[in-house]
Amino acid sequence: MYFNKSKTWKWKNWNISWSLSKKSSSENKINILLVHGFGASKKHWRHNQNFLGQFFNCYAIDLIGFGESSQPSAILDYEPYKENSTKYSFDLWGNQISKFCSEIIKSPVYLVGNSIGGVISLKAAEILKNNCKGVILIDCAQRTMDDKRLKKGDILMNLIRPILKTVVRQRLISNTLFTRAANPKVIKKILEQAYPSGKNIDEELIEILYQPAKRENSKEAFRGFINLFNDYLATDLFDKVDAPIQLIWGEKDPWESLSEAKLWKSKFKSIKRLDIIKDAGHCPHDEKPEITNQFICEFIQETK
Repeated sequence: MYFNKSKTWKWKNWNISWSLSKKSSSENKINILLVHGFGASKKHWRHNQNFLGQFFNCYAIDLIGFGESSQPSAILDYEPYKENSTKYSFDLWGNQISKFCSEIIKSPVYLVGNSIGGVISLKAAEILKNNCKGVILIDCAQRTMDDKRLKKGDILMNLIRPILKTVVRQRLISNTLFTRAANPKVIKKILEQAYPSGKNIDEELIEILYQPAKRENSKEAFRGFINLFNDYLATDLFDKVDAPIQLIWGEKDPWESLSEAKLWKSKFKSIKRLDIIKDAGHCPHDEKPEITNQFICEFIQETK
């Protein structure tokens, strides 16, 4: 697979890795930015960026903490600031994306996000206002472990939750969990859950996920993220985004409920389409890219 050459953008004190695919001979006026999910990188758009780049200026970016971007140490709410540290949050990533759009793309943009990349895209769209033309959410994270989703009647979870929070704050625990997950065999097992059809699970995909996990500070974004128990939900942001929204969903996503996506579609006027991809899971853009790319192009044509 051909990957576009990585470029570096300096944001604050961090290096942000990104890439661009477009037809060199054309003056495209439509810009797309692809925002990956947790544990992934810009290379997870391997079957999308170059296809979409035939028609649009298609950018992809590595979020802070992932891929080839800087990986500062994680600070939790109760911890003092240390040099080269940050609080990983949707505000951090949302600001990263919005600043990239204003400083590098410098034109209105469509944001495409998978999993937590969807929530990040919504937050960035809120900041960008009229400079966001549309938001495409691919199996957007529903964040079922957030405090705001805890049901009062769930007595067991209410009892366990304070203990769980205390445990995962410990760097020794989070590092151990990360080390156990960040090996090719475990990654393949997780992919077999995420990609129920089994399509496109290959050595290249495993390497895309495994290589960034070998970097020195790769454990830090993991620690920061698993401690986000009170941050934005997609439903907090839908009404704050003026741009039209498309949902693309894998029918068999094991982690993000299709039934909840259908509820979102019925409840929020800003959501214009819900496109369901049969037999696909959490990452239909990689598992069934031809269908996903078609849906993305249709939405852009309808809303440009």
